[in-house]
Amino acid sequence: MKKALFVGWGGTVRNVYGSDTVAKMKELLEFGTDHVIAEKEFDEYRKELGEAEYIFSTWGMPALTAEQIKEYLPKLRAVFYAAGTVQKFARPFLELGIEVHSAWAANAVPVAEYTFAQIVLASKGYFQRLHRQSLGPAWPHRDVPVEFTGNYDLNVGIIGAGMIGKLVIERLKTLDRCRVLVFDPFLPDETAEKLGVEKTDLETVFAECAIISNHLADNEQTRGMLCYRHFSLMKPGSVFINTGRGAQVVEEDLIKALEEDPTRAALLDVTMPEPPEPDSKLYTLDNVFLTPHIAGSLGYEVHRMAEYMYEECRLLESGQPTRYSVSLKMLETMA
Repeated sequence: MKKALFVGWGGTVRNVYGSDTVAKMKELLEFGTDHVIAEKEFDEYRKELGEAEYIFSTWGMPALTAEQIKEYLPKLRAVFYAAGTVQKFARPFLELGIEVHSAWAANAVPVAEYTFAQIVLASKGYFQRLHRQSLGPAWPHRDVPVEFTGNYDLNVGIIGAGMIGKLVIERLKTLDRCRVLVFDPFLPDETAEKLGVEKTDLETVFAECAIISNHLADNEQTRGMLCYRHFSLMKPGSVFINTGRGAQVVEEDLIKALEEDPTRAALLDVTMPEPPEPDSKLYTLDNVFLTPHIAGSLGYEVHRMAEYMYEECRLLESGQPTRYSVSLKMLETMA
């Protein structure tokens, strides 16, 4: 049996890797210790680390240098990361020929569900019509001076058609006559045709869609990409949803566009910084709705990520093709 270890933040790892999943993992692999090894404990657990061929982790995976990997993990063959983005730690492992597997597909599921739910509500004018306690007994009802489309003949813009974007698109296809416009330079035309979407530019997405949802990968090229040029094109009553990353939005520009037309709305699960600065207008604008980065896996949803990594390891051990390995090339475009 291959030797394996858990590495990272103890409480987080134990929360993500449920007891049922761990029991299956122990039938497949030999764990040198049940202890979750933090980076500061590497010297204490040098022997166990030196024998490990697989490590399992999640949020809190240490960003090790190539030198640290060579010193502490000389026999390592693969990292199984039960969470989404691997951008902060993966490159040195991959450059040393060590496989990295990520549960990004598992983490994409709740984000897509969350986004789809917001789209369905947004198309009804839910957020603009939502009663606020500050209104007292005033009843907003339908007095917003715009016409909301509802969920028939709806135009939705998807920015970034990676794993999450594609899952959102699949759910949108359950709505009658939903037209989906997509901005994604990396989406092949044949894939767009199979998805039943229209590829276009950002300006068209913002100008023509009642709801725009951001799912861009987080990298240097996308930071600050969404700015006033785009937000100023939003139609009255339109809604911008961000479950991607706050860094992709020039927040001052978004705020300006929301102030210019208060019938527009923004649903922000992510901001930059996170949370916003105490004096940010995002806290005070009536047409901004903030949530504390909850679209991704939480509660029992985190166990799905561990199950994906167990299955990925099982496939690797049995000599079958794995599904969620990460390559250096993929780091250029993935979230």
